[in-house]
Amino acid sequence: MTEIHQPVAAADPVRAEAPPGTPAPDAPAPAVPPATGDATEASSDRPWWLGSRADRTALLIWLFWHVATYIYMVLAAPGRTDAPLLDRLTPWDSDNFIAIAQYGYDGSPGMPDAPKLAAFFPGLPLFLRYVHVVVSDWSLAIVLVSFVASAVVAVALSRLSESFKEGTGTWTVLAFFLSPFAVFMLAGYSEAPFLALAIPAWLLARRGRWEAAAVCAAFASSIRVSGLFLLAGLVVQFLVADNGLRGKGWRTAPWLALPAVPVLAYMGYLWSRTGDLLAWKHAEADYWGRFAEWPWQVLVNTWNRSLEESVLRTSYREEILAALVLAALVVWQAVRRRWGNLAYLAPQAVALLAMSSFYMSVGRASLLWWPLYLSIGITGARKPWVFVAYLAVAAPVMAINVGNFTTGAWVG
Repeated sequence: MTEIHQPVAAADPVRAEAPPGTPAPDAPAPAVPPATGDATEASSDRPWWLGSRADRTALLIWLFWHVATYIYMVLAAPGRTDAPLLDRLTPWDSDNFIAIAQYGYDGSPGMPDAPKLAAFFPGLPLFLRYVHVVVSDWSLAIVLVSFVASAVVAVALSRLSESFKEGTGTWTVLAFFLSPFAVFMLAGYSEAPFLALAIPAWLLARRGRWEAAAVCAAFASSIRVSGLFLLAGLVVQFLVADNGLRGKGWRTAPWLALPAVPVLAYMGYLWSRTGDLLAWKHAEADYWGRFAEWPWQVLVNTWNRSLEESVLRTSYREEILAALVLAALVVWQAVRRRWGNLAYLAPQAVALLAMSSFYMSVGRASLLWWPLYLSIGITGARKPWVFVAYLAVAAPVMAINVGNFTTGAWVG
């Protein structure tokens, strides 16, 4: 039977948790008949796999976005690349994930920089091995993982938005897939599979299903260390939400340790291989320059690189803009007292803006900031001019980045 999402009465439509003494945003809404009078939407005879109208719209956005980006890839190629389509979707990190899936962390025979593979968590390569059983081409397999995972992201993000305000799911999903760095939902990277687990975890927590949320978050932690940031957000949300500690008690709390288990297990594995618990972090420092710097020095370093490296000038300046958006987003969550969101985003800000010698992958990481897209979608549903203004900036940059990334230029 299809679940009908009802709007949640709250002072702040995108608030994921409430401090003590305020109305609970997760309190169940009274049952009301469907506003549209569409009998098929409420019919118990409708197959479960059809989902709600919002689910179907989200999937249509996902599908047509893929069609549009593939068309753009074809149009962008002449004079820039003759590479096969799959090769254009699986550069750089994709090769590393495939190498781990094929050969393990020793890399391919004779691989000179195999120690860098420790920087990549094992969840995606392990899953890729299972997909390879039925899809023999490794590049096709990892692209299909992102393809299917991005569909899950579309539906989950729509449902999360609808749980705050009915009728906003379409706006939020559009905002997400037209974001400047959405190309990484197309490529064989880890963002799509991570979000396909992290957003459902957040939605389950919002519904008070903390055990299931912890399980989803644990799988997400096996894919990216960002799972620890998700864990921080879930813990804080559990402490402040009415359907968390106050509603469930301490017996549910131990479940929230589960997302840390894959990270600790991977660190133990690295210890057994290298004698270094933090081999993944040291690999990031050695091969990608990810070591601590003062935040203002990181900004200066990135700006200087944009002046010195003309090929990557646009990419570095996009990174700077993404860093400013993240800083503003963190401040906004604090001002609005969205403590769960803040606990999820603030560690990311520290990791991205102060734990690297220059801004790297800040733009790509913006796909993980779903509170941003919720705010755009929910506000845009109420004030369409805000949404149009966002699209006027985001959509052209997204298209350009699709063209650049798939013709051999780095973005994000």
